[in-house]
Amino acid sequence: MAALAGGIAALVLGIIGIIIWWGEFIDILLGGVPVILILGGALAAYLGFEEIKDKKTTESFDDNTQDNLQREVKDLREEIKDLKEDKKEPEKKEGDTTTQE
Repeated sequence: MAALAGGIAALVLGIIGIIIWWGEFIDILLGGVPVILILGGALAAYLGFEEIKDKKTTESFDDNTQDNLQREVKDLREEIKDLKEDKKEPEKKEGDTTTQE
């Protein structure tokens, strides 16, 4: 309830203030708009520059990652193949010793 009363009071005082100090309000707007445009433009330029930098970093990361992944897959396939061959060799040796007994 107090927030409602305070909000209504602030609204009424704000309207009265703009009516009484209309000339000063316009002066503040005239001085503030260029500053806001300058700051907004600087922020937009900075964000655009960062986006371009991130895009270049992502592209180079993707290229390197794809090459590395292909190399790693190839190495893992060879390792699996070697492990399968190592596993078959002891089975053959065990099979040979049991048939000789």
